[in-house]
Amino acid sequence: MFTGAAIQSHMANESGNLTPMDIRAYNSVAWDAQVDQENEWTIPVDSETIARARNGDWEVLLTPTIPVPGDWFPNLTDCDVLGLASGGGQQGPILSAAGARVTIFDNSARQLDQDRKVAKRDGLDIKTVQGDMADLSAFADDSFDLIFNPCSNCFIENVLPVWRECYRVLKSGGVLLSGFTNPAVFIFDSVLLEEGKLEIKNSLPYSDLSDLTPEERQVFIGKSEPLWFGHTLDDLIGGQLASGFLLTAMFEDKDPKNPLSKYMLTYIASRALKQRQ
Repeated sequence: MFTGAAIQSHMANESGNLTPMDIRAYNSVAWDAQVDQENEWTIPVDSETIARARNGDWEVLLTPTIPVPGDWFPNLTDCDVLGLASGGGQQGPILSAAGARVTIFDNSARQLDQDRKVAKRDGLDIKTVQGDMADLSAFADDSFDLIFNPCSNCFIENVLPVWRECYRVLKSGGVLLSGFTNPAVFIFDSVLLEEGKLEIKNSLPYSDLSDLTPEERQVFIGKSEPLWFGHTLDDLIGGQLASGFLLTAMFEDKDPKNPLSKYMLTYIASRALKQRQ
């Protein structure tokens, strides 16, 4: 496993020609660093939020601003939930306090620490497992009633194995809730976008490894930011359908901090069902 410094050196020498394992290693330590930088998706919920959830007053996010509709969830009593790439002490603890049996699976050890801190602080029983979201071999077939997968597949190169693994580990009648970035976001020059300038530059699918110059990429690496990948709707939605899921609902959301949100909705949330067999 690479350290953050070793990966930065490797990328500088190889112009970003990393293997999938290298990418997972880099994004793991990058998200560890995001915890130290207090990225908004690494800050755990407070005890008051947990107390309300225990009393039936709760909501969680798949995308930046719109809470997931309550009728998207199964009954959380006697419900086995997998928080997929969902570390950070946010959604998992709320679902646990609301009555579910929760396992959080994440690539970042520090993100998993946030869930363990909330569990210890508020007396919750939450399991944590570190690993790659495209490889759920740690879990048996038909293990979960619900998979809760907030926006995270933008940090892996190939999303199709994720859907296949989700389908495998869900029980018959189980539900997959997933959030993802609208692919159109990735056609814009990301460097200029940070400056509020909209300029079309890239084609889809997008990769920070191939679509940024080494100099541009090094700016992001220097700030310990994760590597991003933009998938197609064919892979994001069509991939769920091809894996066997029935898409039952979706909505769009936006990130108010993104200049694109003035013109379009930049996130999508989907609800998919593994039909009873």
